[in-house]
Amino acid sequence: MDWTSWEPLETAHSFNNVTLRETLDGGQAFRWQWIEKEHCWEGVFGKTVVRLRLVKESKLELCTPFTLNNSALNKISEYLGAGIDWKAILDELPWRSDPILKESMEAFVGLRILNQPFGETLLAFLCSATKQIPQIKVMCENMAQAFGESITENHKSLPGWKRLSKATENELRQLGLGFRAKNIKKTADIIASRPDLLDTIELLPYSAAKEELMKLPGVGEKIADCALLFGAGKLEAFPVDTWILKILRNRYGLGDWNAKQIAQFGRIHFGQYAGLAQQYLFSWERSQ
Repeated sequence: MDWTSWEPLETAHSFNNVTLRETLDGGQAFRWQWIEKEHCWEGVFGKTVVRLRLVKESKLELCTPFTLNNSALNKISEYLGAGIDWKAILDELPWRSDPILKESMEAFVGLRILNQPFGETLLAFLCSATKQIPQIKVMCENMAQAFGESITENHKSLPGWKRLSKATENELRQLGLGFRAKNIKKTADIIASRPDLLDTIELLPYSAAKEELMKLPGVGEKIADCALLFGAGKLEAFPVDTWILKILRNRYGLGDWNAKQIAQFGRIHFGQYAGLAQQYLFSWERSQ
């Protein structure tokens, strides 16, 4: 398969090798892989296939299997949050008074939140219950291969909810989804019958969006917050998993707090961009 030549991608911030890897393959998205031979990252989102690499001075370059027109470039830039003033957002976080947050930010300079398709993000995190990143990636790839649309000869998209609603629970289980198949099937049936549901939820303020999202089968506090943070741009969302429980209980003295209380603490303490603070803490704690 032929790829376009490498082109520079202008961003309002710089990645480094660690933070590009952590952004693409650290638990926000699940369809990126490192291509050792080409020394680059290859990913699929929506109907877009792209390769990314860092060159000298942390400059980002990209290539695609298709003609790189303005539409494709805009999709990739939007996905990476290339036009967002991350410096201003970072300045709003309470790192001046929070040495733990400050240390995590200094360890992962350039870490950012992706702007992914909302429906795909919800589907991926419905696969995440009791699973780790490599296992979620396998489940997503299995669904793409079984029910997704071909983008290139080597790439398929994740299936839409309408297509998933036509699958049986048993067919989904055969893809390695286990007990998650039941909730994905039920959620697909609901969304297929209400095609505008996710668009409506995405436009709601954070609290209302979370409340509506949690009405879907299998969507609890963490999955809702992950979908809203990584797929709907709700940067005040503060997902709480085992890593966040660990760091806030051990380093912030919240030893007897439950996940819901810790999520509320996170949104209050870290403010309107709590989700970005969460990602720094998540990455830093895992690296320890």
